[in-house]
Order: sequence, then structure tokens, then C-alpha cells
Amino acid sequence: MVYSYIFYFLLSVCFGFLIAYLIERRYRRQPYFKFLADNQLADLPDLPKPIHSVALLGDPGSISDAENDPILILMRKWMEKNGTDGTLLILGDNIYPTGLPPFSGYKREQAEHRIMAQLQTFKQHQGQVIYLSGNHDWNKGRSNGLQYVLEQQEFIRKELNCANSYLPLDGCPGPVSMPLAPGLQLIVINTQWWVQKGVRPIGKNYNCTVDSEEQFFLELSRLLHQHRNDCIVLAAHHPLFSNAQHGGRSTVKQHFFPLTAAHKKLYVPLPVAGSVYPVYRKYFGAYEDMAHPRYRRLRKKLLRLLHQHNNIIYAAGHDHNLQYFPVRGNHYLVSGSGSKTAFVKKGGKAVFTHEHKGFFVVDFYSNNEVWLRVLEPTALLGQSHEVIFQRKIIGT
Repeated sequence: MVYSYIFYFLLSVCFGFLIAYLIERRYRRQPYFKFLADNQLADLPDLPKPIHSVALLGDPGSISDAENDPILILMRKWMEKNGTDGTLLILGDNIYPTGLPPFSGYKREQAEHRIMAQLQTFKQHQGQVIYLSGNHDWNKGRSNGLQYVLEQQEFIRKELNCANSYLPLDGCPGPVSMPLAPGLQLIVINTQWWVQKGVRPIGKNYNCTVDSEEQFFLELSRLLHQHRNDCIVLAAHHPLFSNAQHGGRSTVKQHFFPLTAAHKKLYVPLPVAGSVYPVYRKYFGAYEDMAHPRYRRLRKKLLRLLHQHNNIIYAAGHDHNLQYFPVRGNHYLVSGSGSKTAFVKKGGKAVFTHEHKGFFVVDFYSNNEVWLRVLEPTALLGQSHEVIFQRKIIGT
């Protein structure tokens, strides 16, 4: 009798997983729009030219083909359209899997090949190109990660021949601020600093502008107040909202077939035991997850500060998808599908999500209107329009 109850329980669990999987499969890789008005298909050349455009490209570290990569092809179109009036921000995880090793060998050669695939395109841009660092650039957060970041910083600054092409400098936490156009301000922070193991540069001995965590937040608060009448793009690697893995979301497949995370062909059903790891990622977290104590503390402090202001565009990568969250007068982006894609759950606070390669752009116009758009490669969409999402986020 007991065994029959166990059997029927496991059978019902498996059936429940199957139904959930079929429902999830229906919307995976389909764009989600909370409001149909945001679904405005357009061609990039037909958009009105802004005073300044900011392209937000996250996690491009697996790109290896400079000529034929669909993201780089689309980026060249954006570069041609905006020229000197365009700023390209690369939001970290620039070289997979572990950044740029500070020693010779095949891993160094592979890493140089990957970053050069990007730089061959970005060197052609007439406007600013600014790289941020992500967890993979810090040797996946290992204790010797600073060596990798400094090596990458030197390499990119030399190739782009620009001192401000890698920010914040020297692995410092920031913040770094610069104007992009009248009424448009960029602030860059190094969120990996907060979760990094080993050496975390801070203070004058490391050429950093702040001496403590407290001073970092005081300086960031000062900058936000100083530019309170401007549109502020606050760029980082780690998102503050996410419906994807780093935000504690997982697929039904990850619960039912957890071993596929180690190898894509290990379809061994573990319907109950398999949920242990996803639950751990959601409520406790690896160091790169929002649930991790360091990440959670940073997120709490940043949100407390940002909630005191309006019209801030917080742009991040980290999760390999496209997400937009308008929360309490500010705009939170995940633009991390520069070279990889991964599951993202629809709904919640998100008004747009898509498991697809692409990137966000912020277009700033002379009448102080600011438009948020999503560009995706047409070769991957099976349609002729690069713009699949548009929303005016500032202006009447």
C-alpha cells in the first residue's frame, strides 16, 4: 500500500512537470510584451536620428567571427547610423570563459582571438567605445581575478587607443561619470568589485577615487543629485531585477533533468532531488546570484539610493537575455545576450523579455524625449525588422 502511494505520488509529480514543461516550451524564445503598444516593429535606418544614441551590449565574450557574427553585423548598422553621436557600452563578460589570462599559452591565444573579433568591428566606430568588466573577466571571480582584469584593460586600451575605453580603471569600484550630450550623463560602476574574491582595489594606493564602501555610496549619491535634471545612464554588469537564472528563475528542465547542466545529453530524470540546486540558487545563491549575501547587500543599497530619484536608466548584462523593468520611476535593463542566450521567465515586474540575441539602445532627442529600443539580428528572427520593441520612457 505504501509503495503504491509513493508510485502515484511520483507519477503525479512527473505529470505535473510534463504539463509545466509543455506550457513553458510554448513561450520560450518568444518575445513577451506586457503592453502591445511596445511591440512596434521598425527598420533601424528608418528611425529618426537622435542627438545621441547609447548601445548597451552585454556578455559578447563568445563572439569569434568578426565578419559574420549577426550581433556584430547589426552593431555595424547602428554605428553607421549614429557615428560620432553614438556611445557603445560593453557591459562585461567580454571574454569567455575566464577573461584574458596574464600569461602565454593556448588559453591566452583563444582569449585574444575572441576579443579581437569584437575590436576589429568597434575600432571602426567614430564615437566612444567603453568596456566594463564582468565576473568572467575577473577569472570567474577567483582570487587572482585582478591580474586578469588589468591584463584585459591594458589590451583593450592599447587596441582602441583610448584611455577611457575601460571603466572603472584598475579594478576600482567607481563611480565614474562623464557627459555624453547636453542633458545626458553616463555613470559607470564596477559591481563585480562587491562580490569578488581576493584583492579588491580601493583607496589611493590603487589609484581609486574612493577609500571605502561608504564613500562609494556617498559619491554615487552626490553624482545622482548633481545630475538630477539630466537623463542618467547608470551602467554596470550585475542587474538589480531579473527573471532569469541569476534572479533565481530556472526552467522545468533544470528541475527534472538537473544533470543536463553538466552535460546536455545527461537526461536522467530526478524529479524531486533535481530541485535542490535550483532552489539553492534562488534562496542562497552562488556568488554571482542575487540571493548571495554580498550581491543581496549591494542590490539593497543601490535600490535604496535609486528609489530617491527618477528617470535613471540602469543597464546591466550578466543574464543572457533581454529584459526591461520599469520600477518606481526608473528603468532597469538586462542586455546580456551579446553572444549567448538563456531562459527568461515572462511576467512579474517585467514588461518585456526575450530569450534572444540582441541589445538595447537608448535614443536621446532634442525635445528631451528618450526612447528605449531593442535591436535583434534579422537573420535570427526570420523577419525583416531589426527593432522589435520601442517605448518612449521620458518625455510627454
